[in-house]
Amino acid sequence: MLFSKAKQIVCISQTREKFKFQNPDLCILENASVAIENGIIIDIGDIDEKYKQFQIVDCQNKCILPGFVDCHTHACNAGDRSKEFVMKLEGVSYIQIHQMGGGIQHTVKHVQQSSEEELSQILSGYVKRAQKQGTTTMEVKSGYGLNSESEIKQLRVINNLKCDIDLVQTYCGAHSIPIGMNEQQATEDILMNQIPKIKELKDKGEINPEFIDVFCEKGIFELESTKQILRAGQSIGLIPSFHGEELNHLESATLGADLNSIAISHLEFLSDDGIKAMAQKQVVGVILPTTHFILKLRNPPVRKMLEAGVPVALASDFCPNAHCLSLPLTMSLACLNLQFKPNEALCAITLNAAAALNRSDKIGSIEIGKKGDLVILDAPSWEHIIYQMGDSPIWHVVKEGRIIV
Repeated sequence: MLFSKAKQIVCISQTREKFKFQNPDLCILENASVAIENGIIIDIGDIDEKYKQFQIVDCQNKCILPGFVDCHTHACNAGDRSKEFVMKLEGVSYIQIHQMGGGIQHTVKHVQQSSEEELSQILSGYVKRAQKQGTTTMEVKSGYGLNSESEIKQLRVINNLKCDIDLVQTYCGAHSIPIGMNEQQATEDILMNQIPKIKELKDKGEINPEFIDVFCEKGIFELESTKQILRAGQSIGLIPSFHGEELNHLESATLGADLNSIAISHLEFLSDDGIKAMAQKQVVGVILPTTHFILKLRNPPVRKMLEAGVPVALASDFCPNAHCLSLPLTMSLACLNLQFKPNEALCAITLNAAAALNRSDKIGSIEIGKKGDLVILDAPSWEHIIYQMGDSPIWHVVKEGRIIV
């Protein structure tokens, strides 16, 4: 397949960089083409004469971007929490809703009661909506089971779903404290029951989680429990990537750096020491503008992070609390509310998001040898993906050389 004569090709990188940092060069080519064969990019530039035999997609007056990478979602869920949205508008806090048995616990109840087939149908619908918004790789967490049976049920659903994009599994059994347990009991259940069962089924090839996540938060899983759970995950080959510094300051970023975590998400209460630790270990800071906006949280220190050399990604945080699958809208919110520059936002949902999923060698930029994942805009310049807020000018989405939207 030859995507021919685009007005702009936004490569993001041309030197196999793992990350991009503050105010990055996007490596834009003008009036150029991309050739994809067997799902892989094989050539870029003024190349049309070499590939006349390829199927040609005329991209004149179009802009080609890398496929978008959503590196933090909770898309395997069930139940309707729209009433909580109204409660939040009336001033009820996220923690208050949680304490009333709503929030995560409401979703847990419905996930536990749902069959794998029911969860698969729900997840499939969300994935199809996400790919229409340019997502070609999507991380999906468990975390609405909170016991071995239901956590594994979620991971099986993610593992077995047939879809047009790549799904990446994260085990998040430490998402909340189950009803009837305290933090210590929940931690012991995860360490003694859930993680051994995860290992058993992972070894059999029935599930394939790559990462382990913990909701590290005051009154939920605090630092010591978080450390124990992440280390136990590492012992079975899972990479730490967890929620930290969202609602309170616990210095979890320093813990994450010490444990060689690949990423930490939220980070509204990230300290200067945490920034320094993340920069030194190149831990990706995953900023979640939809949740920040919906919960009216304090601003994460994005400019300080970028200036210090922390690789920064963006993600949708799609979940019943933040019901948004659009990475274009996520970028718009990041620029409008969180001091991202447009070029930083685009890198944050492509190369840096790929790095947060340990995949920057395969996706996240338009480079020879990487997957042929593209988003093609019917717009005069790439900035329109952010500028046209809420109605993105996506013309086609391409996954491994195949047009899926």
